[in-house]
Amino acid sequence: MPGMTSADLLLHPVRLRVVRAFLGDRALTTSALREELADVPPTTLYRHVAKLVDAGVLAVVAERRVRGAVERTYVLRVSAADIGLDEFAAMSADEHRQAFMAYVAGLLGEFDRYLARDGFDVVRDEVGYGLAGMWLDDAEAAELRRELTRVLQPRLANPPAPGRTRRVLATVVLPGEKVVDSGGEGGSIAG
Repeated sequence: MPGMTSADLLLHPVRLRVVRAFLGDRALTTSALREELADVPPTTLYRHVAKLVDAGVLAVVAERRVRGAVERTYVLRVSAADIGLDEFAAMSADEHRQAFMAYVAGLLGEFDRYLARDGFDVVRDEVGYGLAGMWLDDAEAAELRRELTRVLQPRLANPPAPGRTRRVLATVVLPGEKVVDSGGEGGSIAG
């Protein structure tokens, strides 16, 4: 797709939902994907899957004949489903705003679909969400990121298995105020 950046490709609301459906090393046919994204018209879904395949984000891992048609099974190529650091850094404030809105909209959609299930139970299902504020210098923030990666990495490698439930973990890290030393006792908050 000449001229289309990774951000343009991946942050479209429907394509973002398609990519999220594959998270957790899932292999899905278009039929299974249609069931998961039942609110997306089939032609729209097929068009976005084709764009992701053309861009190398989704890969065909199997094909089989079903009633005269070819049913393909796809997997996510995680390395291709990423916005590179250089591209991320070069995005304008408006592009970041749009990307963040797409992220939040996708997250809201995931939560709405969860709440629409019969018999959802946030305690049993171990659903959680919250905000936490921490005062960290740059080195402490980097250490936290490394520690989280160390904890999450083995779990991200878990394959689907009986008894396992696919869970979505969303993170947002934003800087807040910095303490500015005023030279006296304590500090003041600068925004």
